[in-house]
Amino acid sequence: MPERSNSLFLRLAGLLSLLVLFVHGPAAAEPLPVSVFMQVSTGSGQGYNIKVQGIRDNSALLVDVGSMSRALRLRNVFDGSRMQIDEGFGTPGSSFLLSPGSSFSLIVPADGSTGKRLLQLPSAPVLRQGRIYLPVTQACRIFALWLDRDLTYDVSNGHIRASVSGRRSGSPLRSIGLLPPDDAVDPSPAPAPAQPGQPQAIVPPRIPSGQSVIEDVRVETLANGCVVRMVASGGESVTSYLRPDENGNAYLTIEKASGNLARLTKRYSDGGVVRSVTPLQLPGGALQFTVALNTSALNLKSSSFQYDPKTGAYLLYVMSDVDVEAIRRTEKERQIQQQLSRDVSKWKLDAVVIDAGHGGKDPGAIGTRGTKEKDVVLNIATDLGMFVKQRWPGVKVIYTRKDDRFIQLNERGKIANRYAGKLFVSIHCNSTPSITRARGTEVYILGPHKTQAALDVAMFENAVISREENARETYKGFSDEFLIMSSMAQSAFATQSTELAQDVLRKAERYGSNGFGVRQAGFMVLWTPSMPSILVETGYLSNPDEEKILRSREQQAKIAFGIFQGLQQYRASYENRQLAAGARADD
Repeated sequence: MPERSNSLFLRLAGLLSLLVLFVHGPAAAEPLPVSVFMQVSTGSGQGYNIKVQGIRDNSALLVDVGSMSRALRLRNVFDGSRMQIDEGFGTPGSSFLLSPGSSFSLIVPADGSTGKRLLQLPSAPVLRQGRIYLPVTQACRIFALWLDRDLTYDVSNGHIRASVSGRRSGSPLRSIGLLPPDDAVDPSPAPAPAQPGQPQAIVPPRIPSGQSVIEDVRVETLANGCVVRMVASGGESVTSYLRPDENGNAYLTIEKASGNLARLTKRYSDGGVVRSVTPLQLPGGALQFTVALNTSALNLKSSSFQYDPKTGAYLLYVMSDVDVEAIRRTEKERQIQQQLSRDVSKWKLDAVVIDAGHGGKDPGAIGTRGTKEKDVVLNIATDLGMFVKQRWPGVKVIYTRKDDRFIQLNERGKIANRYAGKLFVSIHCNSTPSITRARGTEVYILGPHKTQAALDVAMFENAVISREENARETYKGFSDEFLIMSSMAQSAFATQSTELAQDVLRKAERYGSNGFGVRQAGFMVLWTPSMPSILVETGYLSNPDEEKILRSREQQAKIAFGIFQGLQQYRASYENRQLAAGARADD
């Protein structure tokens, strides 16, 4: 019995579904977004290709009118109830007005020298997700009639072809739809759609009756003109707009409006489109704005007015001739300036990494009186960091170690890279196998060993890896060949490293020149840092007189200050070079 009940229920459910389908019809499919290829010819063999957004609604191909206007390099504004598209191909320019749900569109000349034109569309534009759509052939036809240019849709390949270099060949189309003088029409949609077979009425314009308070005036510069925005609160008031006269003054009058005249008065001296905005309170409560345009420096092509109900602002659009080369030049200069700013920031000497050699279980060299290298260099490194912080407040100091701990050689360079160091200074003490009279400061950069003495020093400093865990695995491949490759990788910093080493050596030497100069050797601690890097051997612990100096806190501070003076000399010449390079780029 339960099985027969289930079967009966399923049959009833199927019949009910068929009944719903019969009454309501199949569910409407969502329109599919598509792109329509447009090929635009601008004359003299020049042009460009661009895609126009659209939708496919069942079998009909509709294009986004706003997207199509942008593809033709025309500015458009849509406030949710009406779209205005401005052009300046001809003289004068004109504005094209259309509204979703209305089969009529209006063409208004920019200077009023010719009459308005009313064009009837085969079907009314539709509104989908805030965009106005027309059938592709209809959109091409209406743009062609408005602009008097060739715009066609090729059904065979689905492409739009547009030629905007000149008027269409044959009879001009600019007289189609021409209205008698003083005939005012607003292409707003009718409150209710016309019945099939009946003509659609033209609805008279809506008359606003609100009171506005103008709070501010702002000028927003565009590549091809500007927008003058009167920020307002309250309701929309009746507004009239007079296009610029021979002196370049445009007049916008808001019949019921008020505001702080002093605050709304604007003066501009940047050579842009607008020279000034001057408000005037008229008898009867009207507020008039005189917008002085820079007609002496710019070729103004069109202007138009619109009220934005979403923001409550009164908008004045002014279009000027576009100097493409000037725009490209300005954009190139802006990109160069941005790149220079990034480069200056990237190479700004704002972080110094100070590496105190050895530490923890690795004492380093040990003097005749038991002085340990790890203790001496930690004090010198700490003092050097203190001098950097005191004298260079904007420079960050990074220590590879701040106390008596063991840090692997390869990890020291990684610390420098991790914290984006700009200089790496590794501090050590020298030593020879036996008591010797060798003394003085030596400064090394990374490179193949050129002398046996340099090789001996590097081998002594590198011997610390025997104290590291998994040293064989960590330093696998660290051979002479790897040293050559590391030296090549460091070649970008070779000049800076050498200059840094020379500056430090001159300031840190205690006895005058020891005749060695800057030396190079394969110190492993210098293999990893990606920045100018040096290793300073501050003196010989194997020399009893030098050991006495190196174990003195006062002398350690003097050594640290000598190294800092070398860094200071390097920084001064480095930053002078950066300024000179920036000045050459500006030229």
